[in-house]
Amino acid sequence: MNKVVIVTGASRGIGREIAKTLAIKGYRVIANFNKSEKQMKELKEELNKNSIDIDCYKADISKRKETKELVQYIIKKYKKIDILINNAGISQIKEFTQITDEDWNNMININLNSVFYMTQEVCKNMINNKQGCIINISSIWGIVGASCEVHYSVSKAGIDAMTKSLAKELGPSNIRINSIAPGIIDTEMNEDLSKEELIEIKNGIPLEKIGKTIDIERCVEWLINDEYTTGQVISINGGWVI
Repeated sequence: MNKVVIVTGASRGIGREIAKTLAIKGYRVIANFNKSEKQMKELKEELNKNSIDIDCYKADISKRKETKELVQYIIKKYKKIDILINNAGISQIKEFTQITDEDWNNMININLNSVFYMTQEVCKNMINNKQGCIINISSIWGIVGASCEVHYSVSKAGIDAMTKSLAKELGPSNIRINSIAPGIIDTEMNEDLSKEELIEIKNGIPLEKIGKTIDIERCVEWLINDEYTTGQVISINGGWVI
């Protein structure tokens, strides 16, 4: 059987690019989504036109119960899990003094707790099989912090810390875990930025351009195929943060 890959947050942006490209290249992809059912259906139909299948599964992975059910479904159907891509996440721009308890808890639940739940449930199977690859999508703001995005930055920094700690713990079981920390990428998450703001950002990036989802997907593929990289936070940002 081809390698079994779970991609969370697979209906849009970076997750969509990863799920789509891996499916085209022959991986058995389970694409997780929660609210964006329309976009997920469109991706499945697009792939089906080219005789490529993708397994779509709706689950709120910020909840332990739904995460457990997702993983149990995959193991029952495919008998194994080779690769986990923790991509699901949200962002919010808000001054620190205006962040409510609800804002904070929602950010941590969706961005960080989901990674904890998914990774814990999946790595049980990987440990039994003595192999696995886990790739977390974090952010440059987890490395350097972002003004007016404290809760977002904290959630992403937590992902990077989890990556490093787990790489040490899971290494003896032949499980590699790495984090990709994108800079600004052309996705719906940044659609609120004005043309002027985008120009200003580009001017501050040495490569003078905004990243594309395929730039992140290429790194994902490399990490899947590599056999000696673990515990790393790889920042793909055009030189914006060096």
